[in-house]
Order: sequence, then C-alpha cells, then structure tokens
Amino acid sequence: MSKTENNEMEIEQVKMFSEKITKVREELAKDVVGQSGIIDNVIIAIVAGGNVLLEGVPGVGKTRLVRSLGKVLSLPFSRIQFTPDLMPSDVTGTNIVEKDENGRLQTKFRRGPIFANLVLADEINRATPKTQSAMLEVMQEHKVTVANETYKIEEPFFVLATENPIEQDGTYPLPEAQMDRFMFKLIVNFPSVDELADIVKMTQITMAETAEAVITGEEILAMRALASKVPVIDEVLMYAVNLVSNTHPELPDSCASTKKYVKYGASPRAAQGLITAAKVRALMSGRYNVSYEDINELAYPILRHRMKINYTAINDKLAIDDVISMIIKETKKVR
Repeated sequence: MSKTENNEMEIEQVKMFSEKITKVREELAKDVVGQSGIIDNVIIAIVAGGNVLLEGVPGVGKTRLVRSLGKVLSLPFSRIQFTPDLMPSDVTGTNIVEKDENGRLQTKFRRGPIFANLVLADEINRATPKTQSAMLEVMQEHKVTVANETYKIEEPFFVLATENPIEQDGTYPLPEAQMDRFMFKLIVNFPSVDELADIVKMTQITMAETAEAVITGEEILAMRALASKVPVIDEVLMYAVNLVSNTHPELPDSCASTKKYVKYGASPRAAQGLITAAKVRALMSGRYNVSYEDINELAYPILRHRMKINYTAINDKLAIDDVISMIIKETKKVR
C-alpha cells in the first residue's frame, strides 16, 4: 500500500471515529444538560479503557449520566449501590452450596453485579474500606478471584464510580491504591441558572432516560485499537513524562511549585494514562497525532487524584487544580 493510500485510509478512519463520538454526544445530550467537558472526558476514558471517578454533591446528575451512558452503549450494565453494610461478596459474588439433579451437594459460584461490561459504582465512598478493597483487582486486571478460583470479566469493561465529597458525613475516603486505578477524576459542578431551568423542564416531562444505543462493545474495542496506533512524537512523550515527574517534590529536578506545595506526586500510571487518553482526544479532535495541548488539558483529570498538596498550599488557599496549573507552566516543552 502506498503512502498516499495510507494517508487516505487514516483520514477515513479518523472521520468515522469522529462521527461515532458525535452520535454518542447527541444521545447523551437528550438526558444530560450541559456538562459537555465531563461527557467528553468520560467518552475518552471509555474508549481508552480506563475507569472514571465522578465527584460532586448530590443531585448534579452524576448517576443520570452513567445510566444514560449505559443505554447509549449496547453493553450489559449493572449498578451497585454502595452502603456501609455492603460486603465484598455482594460485589464480586460468592460460592454457594446447592443440589444437582441427582440430589448431591455441589459448590457453585454465583456471580455478583461486578460481572458486567459497564458497572456503576454509586456513592462508592459510602462503603467501608473492606468492601472498597474488593474493587482493586477487578478495576486493574479485569478479573475476580474467589476461593483460589479466578474468573475473567468480558471486554470491554469499565467502572464508572460516583462519590460525594468526603467532607460530608457517612463517607470513607478511598485508599490511594484504589484512587490510582481510576484513569480520571472528574468534578461535576453545580449547574448554572439556565442549565438548572432546563433540568427542571426536562424532568417535568419524564424522569426516565431517553437516550438510545448507538455503539456496540465491538465498535469500542475497534476504536481503542485505532487510538493505540496514533503516533506520539518523542518530544510530546518526554513532555508528558517530565510533567508527571515534576509532581514529585523529592526529586532534585522537580519544579519550584512542586517543592513548595506538593506532599507526594503521581504514580507511573499517570504518565501511561496521559499518553493513552491523549491519543483518543486527538482522534476526537480530528487529528492523527498527539499535541502538547492534549497533554495539558488531560493533566487535570489524570493528576488531581494521584497527587496530594501540603498545608502550605492549603494556607495559601490553593486547590489541587491550581497547583497542577503551576506545574504545567513550569514544565518546559521539549524542543
């Protein structure tokens, strides 16, 4: 195949990719008012194969977004309502003893709600750490181990979790190891006055989601395969690596803002997630290459839950996103 034919094929693939994303956006807009940035980042994570943590006060549409997404994606969908009395076996499943047709007792594994392609972990920070730990293996390795038996989860698999801010009563902070297994942490803000009016009007007509399925699991896997082939030049790759490295105050070459305001930095998964998600964002923007802008825009949802600011930052009234902005400005682009 000639270079011209390759270019034409790439252009056509990018066009088809963009058209599918547009259809998903249009369907989600039927049920979710505003939040376009949140929707785009959720789509990026799903195509990239990452999990998403949605944080916001009750009533801002976190659960509705995920339920609507379950309709748009033609995939088996399950919802787990996390509560303080939820047990790990309620999530993963458990072995039960039952009689076969001959009346003999046998052990059989009964699968829990985690065995689905799209899992809504609603109010995940209301469960105890013991139950939250049941999510660690499945979120990273897409498998469940019960009584020395391992069960694979069918692909594609995503966990979209919601949580209320940890300052509210009756919640448990997620352990750092679990936070690291979320590709993105997205902050769902309170809607504007106009958006709130539209939400009220929409829910007066129906409380049910009206979105329709427009994409299948096979198409998602094909889109993921296409995104993996998007080239990343060495300069952009090193910029992403340096950006993550700059979140570590213990490193001698980290930037001044990090040494002043950061308690600990992001894990290597942050660098992996930056590149993987940037490839998808590039295709969504109609490009077949990753830019510095892709890295900078995705740095916030990638880093905000993987690094922690110190008391100096809090005393200076800085939020985590403010510190990330400083680090981005101080990270030099590789030329």
